[in-house]
Amino acid sequence: MSDNAFKSALTVNPGIDTPPSINQDSAKKFKAKKRGLLSADEYVKGILEQSIPLLSQAITLVESSLPEHHALGQQVIEKCLPFSGNSIRIGITGVPGVGKSSFIESLGNEITKSGRKLAVLAIDPSSERSKGSILGDKTRMESLSSNANAFIRPSPSAGSLGGVARKTRETILLCEAAGFDTIFIETVGVGQSETAVHSMVDFFLLLMLAGAGDELQGIKRGIMEMADLIAITKADGDNIKKAQVAKVEYESALHLFPPAESGWSPPVRTCSSREMTGINEVWNEILRYVEYTKGSGFFVSRRRNQSKYWMYETINEALRNGFYNSKNIQLHMPLIESKVLNETISSFAAAKELLDKYFNT
Repeated sequence: MSDNAFKSALTVNPGIDTPPSINQDSAKKFKAKKRGLLSADEYVKGILEQSIPLLSQAITLVESSLPEHHALGQQVIEKCLPFSGNSIRIGITGVPGVGKSSFIESLGNEITKSGRKLAVLAIDPSSERSKGSILGDKTRMESLSSNANAFIRPSPSAGSLGGVARKTRETILLCEAAGFDTIFIETVGVGQSETAVHSMVDFFLLLMLAGAGDELQGIKRGIMEMADLIAITKADGDNIKKAQVAKVEYESALHLFPPAESGWSPPVRTCSSREMTGINEVWNEILRYVEYTKGSGFFVSRRRNQSKYWMYETINEALRNGFYNSKNIQLHMPLIESKVLNETISSFAAAKELLDKYFNT
């Protein structure tokens, strides 16, 4: 019998070479990751090339409490500074349940259609007990998080003033250097954090619900005075009439406040994220404000004053960190603390004693 008789009827045609089991690009990235931190120039190059992974890594450096990360992060910020400043910075706050995330998603999707690039810095409340955060804004903004022209960065408040992350302003600079021309800062809610947000944005947007009588009693006057626009959300269905009544009440309340330093008269608008009504009108008011304040010179002068304010805030934070990280203070703190608890020394005397030990070392 010939050899051909033993050959199988099944034949295998030659195919393409089997690809390697490990993707080479991924392997290179993995090796780079294992090398540790990149140089400041490498981070800056990636940010200017609009690399989202490198932007995210740089933001993580800025947020880190490790001294070596902080030093590197500051180098990156300094090198990015000449490429920042070309955006509209908008602070967005409101009472709990007002629908901040839904509003931001609706407005964000609308403005990115026109080619704008949006960065959303969503401040997530940290637990005072565990210091942990849920960081769930990407889940709440599912549509916007998949938008190619949007970048959502949830950050824990880490116990800082009313929920505003300490490094938010530095993150703004990095996002601007990465080409984002619109920055939203979503705060935790109505509280002390609004003062900090107001000191880092160009426009302050206050979201409110219908039923203005109750809200006007509960909201702080200072927050109303800071608002450049009040938007009444959920103005749809049975709420439309209530929203219109609330609009009139808020307009009347705003007339009682002294004129804004900018000369701008804050308007009141109604909107619905569900039905997409009034959203573009809010954005048009923001653009009108920017045009008005740039024309008067207030836009530039406000940013300069904000830079001075944050210089002093940075000094205060550095002094505070230096104090609590001092080995001499850490050594004496438990003893002096116990004296305060035993009421053998007053709180003020204890503080002076610790400060004297810090400044005399």
